[in-house]
Amino acid sequence: MPHIKGVAREQAALMPQRVDDYVDGSSVVRFIDEFVRTLPMEPLGFERVRPAATGRPGYDPRMMLSLWIYGYVNGLSSSRKLEREAGRNVEVMWLMEMLRPDFKTICDFRKDHKTALTGVFRSFTELCRTEGLVSGELVAIDGSKFRAVNSSDRNYTESKLTRLQEQIGRKIEQYLEQTEANDALEAGQEPVTMTAEQMREKLARLRERKADYDALVTELHESGATQISTTDPESRSMKMRSGTNICYNVQTAVEAQNKLIVVAQVTNEVTDQNQLSTVAREAKNVLGVEQLTVVADKGYSNSVELQRCEDAGITTYVPQPEWRHNDKTGRFSKEDFRYDDDTDTYTCPADSTLTYRFESTQKRRTVRYYMSEDCGRCALRDACIGPRSKRRRLARRADEHAITNAARRAAERPDLTTARKALVEHPFGTIKRWINGGYFLLKGLDGVRAEFSLAALAYNIKRVWRLKNLTPQLQTC
Repeated sequence: MPHIKGVAREQAALMPQRVDDYVDGSSVVRFIDEFVRTLPMEPLGFERVRPAATGRPGYDPRMMLSLWIYGYVNGLSSSRKLEREAGRNVEVMWLMEMLRPDFKTICDFRKDHKTALTGVFRSFTELCRTEGLVSGELVAIDGSKFRAVNSSDRNYTESKLTRLQEQIGRKIEQYLEQTEANDALEAGQEPVTMTAEQMREKLARLRERKADYDALVTELHESGATQISTTDPESRSMKMRSGTNICYNVQTAVEAQNKLIVVAQVTNEVTDQNQLSTVAREAKNVLGVEQLTVVADKGYSNSVELQRCEDAGITTYVPQPEWRHNDKTGRFSKEDFRYDDDTDTYTCPADSTLTYRFESTQKRRTVRYYMSEDCGRCALRDACIGPRSKRRRLARRADEHAITNAARRAAERPDLTTARKALVEHPFGTIKRWINGGYFLLKGLDGVRAEFSLAALAYNIKRVWRLKNLTPQLQTC
């Protein structure tokens, strides 16, 4: 049997006369085009929405925005790739009305409209809310690290700079010693390693690097920062599963009805501990609800953040981490003591009661201290306190009840903590595959926020299109 035969390439054919005939009616590109046409471009902050009366005409910002959204929906976050698609992809030809902007124009549009792009994401979230595609019952919050445009070699801490300065100092001393040795040679003898001219050039480069390190140390001291990046100054060194890299910390809130991203934020804070209330309150505002249930992992267990959520009408389900600082010494940790909220006392493993004694202020937070008089005659004394200590003392922050309440609720609803992974971790994995394996292309917080807003918008568009199979005629936009 012969293979399936195609049409010969040199065969003349009568092709359809309209590009529109090549784009399927159910293609997501039609929805992207219709959605962008309904956006209030000027209030969002886009430039040149109204063409100037004079000068060279520019591209319609709606068309350029549609191109970028289409690119992220299809895993194309590079301006050069989008330029190529404009000349060979029929859907892009239809979207761009056969126009082919160069990669610099495409790139500059994203760079020049960073704030406006974050507003487009919020506009689509609002559309989903009005269409009943998101619910205000439950959201899951999580963070993930995305690599920045900054190598580890271009990130410095004070200890790293001190080490580099010492290394540079030793090298300079070595070259100075070699210079003296060369100067002591008799006429006609070959230099030990390199000529005097080469030595001077090497020393000049080393002194220049040392001056750069000195300037970075001064900048660290003046700014009060713990680290500094030179390629992307707003990026930070963060711990990832694969090791330590220079990253940004991306925060998302995903609602439970259709697993759509309702909040997408980017910060350069190293941990998630101070992010919960900010993300949760924005999710509550976006969803337009009076009460909201939020589930997050133990990395968000922070009494201040949890208390802010309670004050805002947000019920949190956050497991409490077990620090167990005394495990290395073999003594009881704070987790081995039971706290009674009704009596405001702790009960130790030997069933003795630790009562409140006094309080102090640490880092502008009130700390209460509890002690027992039974430690001296306790049979478990050696497993609780050191030989020089008279009694065990426990410290409890005044707002620590927020941690225990959130942890208790999480323990009572294990189904929510299990559902959290399915809700909020899947979008991160999908988006990281789309945008260069989790690498940002832009620099600075404003740039990476715009970049991730486009990625989160593309994720929501693809999910909505598949869930509801929306048609281009959106009368309620």
